[in-house]
Amino acid sequence: MSDLKTRVHDLVPGLIGDLEDLVRIQSVSADPARRAEVAASARHTARLLAAEGVAAEVVRAYDGAPPAVIGERTGPDGAPVVLLYAHHDVQPENDPADWDSPPFEPTRRGDRLYGRGAADDKAGIAVHVGALRALGDDLPVTVRFFIEGEEESNSATLPDLLRQFHDRLAADVIVIADAGNWDIGVPSLTTSLRGLVRFDVEVRTLTHAVHSGMWGGLVPDAIMALSKLLSTLWTQDGSPAVEGLVSGPAADVEYPEDRLRAESGVAPGVSWIGTGSAVARLWTQPAITVTGFDAPKVEGASNTLTPVARARVTVRLAPGDSSKNAIARVEEHLAKHVPWGAQLTTTVVDAGEPTVLPAAGPAYAAARSALAEAWDGTAPVDMGTGGSIPFIAEFQEAFPVASILVTGVEDPDTRAHGANEGLHLPEFERCVLAEALLLRRLGER
Repeated sequence: MSDLKTRVHDLVPGLIGDLEDLVRIQSVSADPARRAEVAASARHTARLLAAEGVAAEVVRAYDGAPPAVIGERTGPDGAPVVLLYAHHDVQPENDPADWDSPPFEPTRRGDRLYGRGAADDKAGIAVHVGALRALGDDLPVTVRFFIEGEEESNSATLPDLLRQFHDRLAADVIVIADAGNWDIGVPSLTTSLRGLVRFDVEVRTLTHAVHSGMWGGLVPDAIMALSKLLSTLWTQDGSPAVEGLVSGPAADVEYPEDRLRAESGVAPGVSWIGTGSAVARLWTQPAITVTGFDAPKVEGASNTLTPVARARVTVRLAPGDSSKNAIARVEEHLAKHVPWGAQLTTTVVDAGEPTVLPAAGPAYAAARSALAEAWDGTAPVDMGTGGSIPFIAEFQEAFPVASILVTGVEDPDTRAHGANEGLHLPEFERCVLAEALLLRRLGER
């Protein structure tokens, strides 16, 4: 352990340099104008793996599909097979003015490396590379890789890739490095994740815009109608009001008030919504959010009644629910509550299933041991997450006997998907050490 820890420590500066090179590539999979950047990111990832003895290849589900990287480095005869997953695409940077440093120029400030993808999830690639580099010629397992290129745009071709390359990706243990830890200094295994359904909800009250003075007070405008409809989605305390959505119990984990306020970014004086413990509301209860709104802007608005308005409604599904159930319940609710006979159009944008992982067995024992050792004896927390990784259900279906471990480098202040995304570098070093220890323990078993 001490030799491996020293080796990882010595390797970290080079790994951070490799990560910085990845961050500079603007691999925003949702932006058609940056497809060449996504392709460059895949090629660079394949080169990093090849340098560690991996037979790596850039693959696509079909011509023009986003590029993924798969590969293998063979271990001893009869050794377990471990599939290491991460993704090389990133979220859009949104407004660069919100960043304290350029989003695609990796910048170190204190213990953090800032940049889009520095944590989510190019750090996952660096952890995998670092574990291989640390073990060197003493790799005790056969390692396979699946580095996806469209996770941030809904993994549309992932099921096709799992089918096409099933035999090259099959494994006894799957490590998905795309989550985080309970806190700095406290490692975690993520064992439950909420699902996701996104709807576009459109309301029309007029065939065309009309003068608000001539017709206001008689004709309902679309913004008025949509606002009234959306308000029915929540009870007075902010809990979802849609009947039939599933809720469940959460782990007995305390989330201190001061941490909640600091990590959530909630404005001073704002109270929480919902009922139950904080972790239940975040991990095992549904949540409904309006994440977009199409209507005339305030600047330049004219005195007219708006004929049509549209909102993007995002529903997080508790473990135990299904997207099929949630779609039916939300559509029923909206149809029942649309006001004044307005014309309602509801479109499902996308959906992903919630996940509960059976956190037991030899692979989980090895992971808990490795995490505790890398964090100097601190036992890992089994945690849920309010976020969604819908493709985990795809892995469960494709490889039903594999043990799936969800790990990651993020911490409560990572700010993934937001401005000033950052990686805590001491935690990154522990993550590399933990994965190297995990591979060693899996080989011993």
